[in-house]
Amino acid sequence: MGKGWKAAGKSENAQKKGMMFTKAAREIYVAAKSGLPDPDQNPRLRLAVEAAKKISCPNDTIERAIKKGAGLLDDGKIIEELTYEGYGPHGVGVIVECQTDNKHRTAPEMRSVFKKNGGNLGETGSVAWMFAQVGEIEATKTGAFDIDEEAIEAGADDVHKNDDGSYQFFCAMESLAAVTKALAGRGWKIESSSPSYKATNITEITEAQRKDVEEFLTALDDMDDTHKVFATI
Repeated sequence: MGKGWKAAGKSENAQKKGMMFTKAAREIYVAAKSGLPDPDQNPRLRLAVEAAKKISCPNDTIERAIKKGAGLLDDGKIIEELTYEGYGPHGVGVIVECQTDNKHRTAPEMRSVFKKNGGNLGETGSVAWMFAQVGEIEATKTGAFDIDEEAIEAGADDVHKNDDGSYQFFCAMESLAAVTKALAGRGWKIESSSPSYKATNITEITEAQRKDVEEFLTALDDMDDTHKVFATI
């Protein structure tokens, strides 16, 4: 899944600020381009801006990304969303979502990371059968609550707790907006809400093998163009 394999604290400690800002700006650009360039009227953009502010991304970087996505600024670069599939070490299925301004750079870099870690980059559909397309909401809530009741009342199909104390709620794609709204209405702070992939065929691995897989997934996640990584563990 999207976040479950990550070690606690990784996002805060393992990436340089510059890379984090670049990735945040790309998501803002894509969000602004896909809808209205107003965070108050574009939920994806609002969450992207909030995520950028959470890592102290400069306001001028945020504003510039919104203007670029809205077509008000043109630096000659177009951000594309690409998806790659393949098998990692020990047969683990992997889907990588990328946001890139140069797909001719991204593809060989992706292929190289797979190869160096004993994996194999495949064709479209090569591992998609191991996942279900779902809606995914990451959220936090303070105080006492019954997490199963929260998920049921909001209309989510499944929920998992992350190492950092946040929760991932999963639902049908067509229910994403409704479940997100319901969780917010129940006092949850929404960190992200987007289409996602949930593993339906889990790859059985040993603890020793898991170390290899997590190192591979971290290498993918650290790539400049990577947006999200999903794996069958």
